[in-house]
Amino acid sequence: MSRIASIKISHHRLPLDPPFKASWDGRPRHHFDATIVRVRDEDGREGVGSGDLMKGFEGHEDLFIGHDPRHLERHYEVLSHINFHYGRCWPLDLALWDLAGKVTGEPVWRMLGGRADRVRLYASSGVLREPAAMAAQAEHYLDDGFVAMKVRFSSSAGGRLSRREDVKALEAIRARVGDRLDLMVDCNQGWRMPWDTTLPWSFKDALTVAKELERLGIYWMEEPLHRSDLEGMRALRQATSVRIAGGEMTRELYEFRELIEKRALDVIQPDVALVGGITGCRRLVYQAREAGMTFTPHSWTNGIGVLANAHLTAGAGDAPFLEYPYDSPEWSEARRDFPLTAPLAHKRGWLELGEAPGLGVVLDEDRLKETQIS
Repeated sequence: MSRIASIKISHHRLPLDPPFKASWDGRPRHHFDATIVRVRDEDGREGVGSGDLMKGFEGHEDLFIGHDPRHLERHYEVLSHINFHYGRCWPLDLALWDLAGKVTGEPVWRMLGGRADRVRLYASSGVLREPAAMAAQAEHYLDDGFVAMKVRFSSSAGGRLSRREDVKALEAIRARVGDRLDLMVDCNQGWRMPWDTTLPWSFKDALTVAKELERLGIYWMEEPLHRSDLEGMRALRQATSVRIAGGEMTRELYEFRELIEKRALDVIQPDVALVGGITGCRRLVYQAREAGMTFTPHSWTNGIGVLANAHLTAGAGDAPFLEYPYDSPEWSEARRDFPLTAPLAHKRGWLELGEAPGLGVVLDEDRLKETQIS
């Protein structure tokens, strides 16, 4: 029987030159951090995960060492308790699934149900650009084979002056590519950076924007209200034909249950690297399906997080698209996936997961040594 022998955590930092200025932050980011979690069994097999910083995990290794890595529900319960008392340590759940796949010789997508071995992607932009530049980026995505694109609206820290400026960017995209791309919009109202004290939109603000998005045929509007305003999101969902999406930074699974029970969203977007891991989020796949909602994860971490979300979506879900963070040159695949030997390679807007056991992660050990900070 396979037993966990060790758990190791390392932190890495990639310098960014030129910097990345995210629409939800406004301050240039001069580096990109990645936390790598490795779980090794007594036979030398290693599972890898990444995502949040694993704060609060140190000292809890003994709760896992000596146990079978395939006892994933048991490990999920322990991690949920650590999550309550300390930090979000869900990258360990990803590493355990990776290791369990290597023990059984199966890819995670098949272990989760085997519905499909690939997912269709939407290109998720992260940079605010002038309308003409946004239209050019949309055309680039089309040429790459993507059929959908997410456009970020500016937060209070962003570079555009008003919601009208945000809408102009959408109008420019529609004028350039017509209906050849499905368009999503991230309104950036669900949460704020720690230093940003600007209030989120009111219901009437969000409804005004929704009417503009209806006119432009937008597929969904994401995070249009503060994450706690379930009644507001439910009312907005009823007031507009645009799908309402959210949940990317929701911390607890019970909060998703409330979102589902209240029918507050059309699309729920948990990220397995940030909440619940694969083990917890697969519960949400079925809950959402029973409620007539779409499950399609947020995945703005690195290539390991993208792979983990893709395996869950392909294996158990039925999403029309999966988020693929990609906004070159500021947010290139090479930057995003620096811990890997090679960036993930989509094929005409599809991510194929293949037959490699586990998640299919291959780390660039030399790069990780160069970038390690702790």
